[in-house]
Amino acid sequence: MSRHGADEPLVRRVFTALADGADHSGEHLAALAGVSRSAVWKAIEQLRELGLDVEAATNRGYRLKSACEALDAARIAALASDCEVHVEWSLASTNATLLAEPAPPPGACIALLTENQTGGRGRRGRRWCASLGGSLALSIATTYEILPRDLPALTLAMGCCVLRALRERGAESVRLKWPNDLWVEDRKLGGMLIELRAEAGGPGHVVFGVGLNLSLSAADRAEIAGLGTEAADLASLGVDVAARNALAAAVIAHCCAGLRCFGREGFTPFAAEWRAADALRDRRVSVSDGATEQRGVARGIDAEGALQLECDDGRIVRIVAGEVSVRARGDA
Repeated sequence: MSRHGADEPLVRRVFTALADGADHSGEHLAALAGVSRSAVWKAIEQLRELGLDVEAATNRGYRLKSACEALDAARIAALASDCEVHVEWSLASTNATLLAEPAPPPGACIALLTENQTGGRGRRGRRWCASLGGSLALSIATTYEILPRDLPALTLAMGCCVLRALRERGAESVRLKWPNDLWVEDRKLGGMLIELRAEAGGPGHVVFGVGLNLSLSAADRAEIAGLGTEAADLASLGVDVAARNALAAAVIAHCCAGLRCFGREGFTPFAAEWRAADALRDRRVSVSDGATEQRGVARGIDAEGALQLECDDGRIVRIVAGEVSVRARGDA
């Protein structure tokens, strides 16, 4: 279901038809969409510009190099249950869209996904690269009547929830990098972002967003590397990334349950699980807040989710926010 009720664009209809990975002739796609074959060709070119790998062969027509389910709000909602789900073809940011809309009733959750996120953001406004069909971009909004005392740790709690969903789908080697990344062998699989709109002393409208790499092409990896990050994807972990609706439903179901649990009990129920998945513990790191940098050894998190950094002089510094980089062994 589209939130805005707009007519489905031709490019989306062609993408949905191709999503099964089978051969589709231009004539068949034109008849299906009620347009000319020339219009279909233009839609195929648009899909390629968006990063979709569409192959063309004489006498066979068009097909995706890899099958990729089109996101389906009704299917996701049926699998996730107890959450309102919407899918849009293209949005600048699922987080920004939900944050700008009316907050759901306390305890309720609204999930928003998009096939084509054009302005995805990470922490500190960094751009999140998300190729059509090769990634999953979604956000979930909820409302807390009273903001939890340990709200800064909500990102860590949500990391545990996403981790549960990924392991349920077969990704056993994923770990958590403080404060908001999903890692596989020091490569970034995904990132999370929490945003809040609240009045002083009033309820809080909280939006949690997550972006996951499903299947990265060589071009995708090169683009992400150009931003200073080595990337991982779920396909390399043996996950069935074509089944995007089931994967999205698992993430939404675990995260909605986690948001409600956090509202009742705070970070305590998640702390041990996060520590078990900590990718940084006992490693040399540097932590930057944009103005200063501190170096030392990561010693896990405290009860409120703050990073414990052991400096070279033995002091333990409590870090509540910052960008963490792993340093090479012996790097001072």
